[in-house]
Amino acid sequence: MTIFDNYEVWFVIGSQHLYGAETLRQVTQHAEHVVNALNTEAKLPCKLVLKPLGTSPDEITAICRDANYDDRCAGLVVWLHTFSPAKMWINGLSILSKPLLQFHTQFNAALPWDSIDMDFMNLNQTAHGGREFGFIGARMRQQHAVVTGHWQDKEAHTRIGAWMRQAVSKQDTRQLKVCRFGDNMREVAVTDGDKVAAQIKFGFSVNTWAVGDLVQVVNSIGDGDINALIDEYESSYTLTPATQIHGDKRQNVREAARIELGMKRFLEQGGFHAFTTTFEDLHGLKQLPGLAVQRLMQQGYGFAGEGDWKTAALLRIMKVMSTGLQGGTSFMEDYTYHFEKGNDLVLGSHMLEVCPSIAVEEKPILDVQHLGIGGKEDPARLIFNTQTGPAIVASLIDLGDRYRLLVNCIDTVKTPHSLPKLPVANALWKAQPDLPTASEAWILAGGAHHTVFSHALDLNDMRQFAEIHDIEIAVIDNDTHLPAFKDALRWNEVYYGFKR
Repeated sequence: MTIFDNYEVWFVIGSQHLYGAETLRQVTQHAEHVVNALNTEAKLPCKLVLKPLGTSPDEITAICRDANYDDRCAGLVVWLHTFSPAKMWINGLSILSKPLLQFHTQFNAALPWDSIDMDFMNLNQTAHGGREFGFIGARMRQQHAVVTGHWQDKEAHTRIGAWMRQAVSKQDTRQLKVCRFGDNMREVAVTDGDKVAAQIKFGFSVNTWAVGDLVQVVNSIGDGDINALIDEYESSYTLTPATQIHGDKRQNVREAARIELGMKRFLEQGGFHAFTTTFEDLHGLKQLPGLAVQRLMQQGYGFAGEGDWKTAALLRIMKVMSTGLQGGTSFMEDYTYHFEKGNDLVLGSHMLEVCPSIAVEEKPILDVQHLGIGGKEDPARLIFNTQTGPAIVASLIDLGDRYRLLVNCIDTVKTPHSLPKLPVANALWKAQPDLPTASEAWILAGGAHHTVFSHALDLNDMRQFAEIHDIEIAVIDNDTHLPAFKDALRWNEVYYGFKR
């Protein structure tokens, strides 16, 4: 069972009574066939539920009102099978608070050249019925997605499925609670921000809990639970000699297990699905949570270090969006560079907290080594390299008057040399279009040093995320040229200034 099993998407057909009962009967029959086929064959993440025809303002308004108040409804897919005068939709769309997708399709793929008549034309009017619906969306300045294609087309299936992931993610985000253990890393700017504005815009709440509250739960964990979790470590990872049963760091592993169990219990009891820590606020914990954070991220929790609640929330959102897709998604930080003409590279990592979902190794190494930051005992961590291939890094920043999402398309590569003295998980990548352009654009746009790294999601997913939440997006990819990028930032400043 996944998060998508908790939701459904309503399939709504727009028509009108002008065409008579027989036409409406055929419209209903077509709709039932299409919905059944999509549910059976399209591999959509959510179930489609066919609703009664929308043929009058009252019917349409009732559907939209019911969608708002049904917690299982993640959004609406609308198909204008016949012409459906768009003034009928105004009241419904004006109150609709769920995501909306217009499926611009028709029942038949090919025209019946020899038999087509006006009855056929009146029944199959998506071509102009969809344009009428599009006008009222534009007139009302209402954000909605549009997918064009025959309902049996696999590309259309893929696009509808991707939108469903966004719709479910948006509903999950409205319920998301972010727990900050301690505050920001002192004097850091980009990890701070307006938490009230974030809750108004996205729906997630952010609150701080004293580390002492966490410590109390951690200290309540019994040896039996710790032993069971250690057994899981033994079967899931390759333990270094120091961390094995008679190793001199075995107790550190046990303490890491205690912290993991305590953190998970605290998060579950509070209904939190994202959290932050900071190495400057660890009072009462024996080590910086490393292994615990890595494993909790792999279970779907959002996380970011140094109190960075925006990145923690974004990671949770992207984890939901990517559920069931191939590839992983993790907290990440651009750490250091390799400058080599034509082969500039970025080494990404963090002190400890990189999610094993992006690991290339089936069994990462579990080790305990010294950490020169935080002033605590040596922490346990998983060490691994990252899968290669196309990926993205994304950053959500607070500009005061709006939010900006930055996305850099990257290509992860194999580490050309071993890193025997680097005791942390890492990722190595080439930034698109090149490191100078990408880094300069990122810096000019105000991108954070913390990001969400993902092999599972792509630029199209993040564009949809920005659209569905009505926020600015700045893209850095192989098509990026700095003069045009700077111009786009200036234009966005004007656009969003007028929009306020």
